[in-house]
Amino acid sequence: QVQLVESGGGLAQDGGSLRLSCATSGRTFSMYHMGWFRQAPGKEREFVARISRSGGVTFYADSVKGRFTISRDNAKNTVYLQMNSLKPEDTAVYYCAAASGYYPDSGYWTRSTTYDYWGQGTQVTVSS
Repeated sequence: QVQLVESGGGLAQDGGSLRLSCATSGRTFSMYHMGWFRQAPGKEREFVARISRSGGVTFYADSVKGRFTISRDNAKNTVYLQMNSLKPEDTAVYYCAAASGYYPDSGYWTRSTTYDYWGQGTQVTVSS
């Protein structure tokens, strides 16, 4: 069992930055691929970013590519999402997730069903 706890959400201005953190329990953090998803009011949960177990491979949704950066520190059992050049349309609840399996097709990483464990979410609000 893996427990995930997100933090770092809050209010930002259009063009501003926020850094989300997701702390995990247990000693097996490095065995999990990690992802970030978000869900805006009235919309389905959508993929944001994914990082491999070692941190050497990352993958982003087109909507955040070039503005967001996912990273991880396996010594601290933590994954991060640095969000720059924020836009009002980035407003959502952001969730981190852990996946134990490996899928060579990048399309699998965009699906919420690929991930085994989820955090409770942290609200990000971007004002215009």
